[in-house]
Amino acid sequence: MTEAVKIKKVGLFFGSFNPIHIGHMIIAGYMLGFTDLDDVWMMISPHNPLKEKKSLLADHHRYAMVQIAVEDNPRLRASNFEFKLPRPSYTIDTLVRLEEKYPDHRFVLIAGTDIFPTFHKWKNYEILLENYKFYIYRRPGFDAGPYSSNPNVIIFEAPVMEISSSFIRQAIQDGRDIRYFVPDKVYDYIREMHFYEKTTK
Repeated sequence: MTEAVKIKKVGLFFGSFNPIHIGHMIIAGYMLGFTDLDDVWMMISPHNPLKEKKSLLADHHRYAMVQIAVEDNPRLRASNFEFKLPRPSYTIDTLVRLEEKYPDHRFVLIAGTDIFPTFHKWKNYEILLENYKFYIYRRPGFDAGPYSSNPNVIIFEAPVMEISSSFIRQAIQDGRDIRYFVPDKVYDYIREMHFYEKTTK
């Protein structure tokens, strides 16, 4: 008799991670520790269609930073899956490809309430809402609005640090010490590679 395949519930945390910081790590850790997710994959986006591309560090460097940030937790994974897809990448297309490759996984989208003001611009956003769970953490100044009544949108009161990658990039440009804003090994990597020291905000 064939053994039933266990479905693994995986949270997908999309981001540019430019660079990854402790705010990202806290959200990923919360989703692992306080929800029913088995794993969380940090999905490094090569280019967000709704953002300008000019301030992005090279894909492989952002991937390397996420890898070293999560390497001591087997339930966290750095994923460069979208790097191999046509650009710009769209969440719905990524999910279709992921389901083809990992049929024994059920994917959940992790995001903050700040996605909702522009959520209607996402490709096939109605299909996403209908077919996937959204594990949403609150961001100050944003609420889920009409999406809060959708049964696939689940709001979590995760601790949120008001820290952004753009703040870190600017701080580095200004010669500030950012060691406690990013994981230790990420800090060492940024310093060694002299990242963001001369980039634009």
